[in-house]
Amino acid sequence: MALSLNNLRKLRGALVALRRWGLRTIWGMDIHPTVELSFSARLDRTHPKGIHVDAYTYIAFDVRVLSHDMVRALRSDTRIGKHCFIGGKSLILPGVTIGDSCIVAAGSVVTKSVPANSIVAGNPARVIRSGVELLPYGRLPPASEGTAEKG
Repeated sequence: MALSLNNLRKLRGALVALRRWGLRTIWGMDIHPTVELSFSARLDRTHPKGIHVDAYTYIAFDVRVLSHDMVRALRSDTRIGKHCFIGGKSLILPGVTIGDSCIVAAGSVVTKSVPANSIVAGNPARVIRSGVELLPYGRLPPASEGTAEKG
């Protein structure tokens, strides 16, 4: 029997589910069962009960989500809402709340809470667009045919 890419996708899905189970059960993080996360994403294990990630959110490669600050001896809750996409190599600092339906652009450093239905980018991250409606895992809905440019 030949191994196809679809078989590898199933294997990856099973491994992600196992990792998510470990983060929830062993470390005590509040991660919804539908969350997808990269194997290289790092969630704070110094204060794991401070990590909260809601449904249908995607956390990309090399993302760091912190819930503690050793310098200020701070332990706080860091929350990521539903239908969010956290771009690769982003850093979410402790105590930040990212609202529902948000996109954090790749490489962003989120130092303050983000309102729902926003796109943020930069260091420090700033709102570059608001009022966006997103599909699960932070996907943008397809453009309607009436808005396409004719040329």
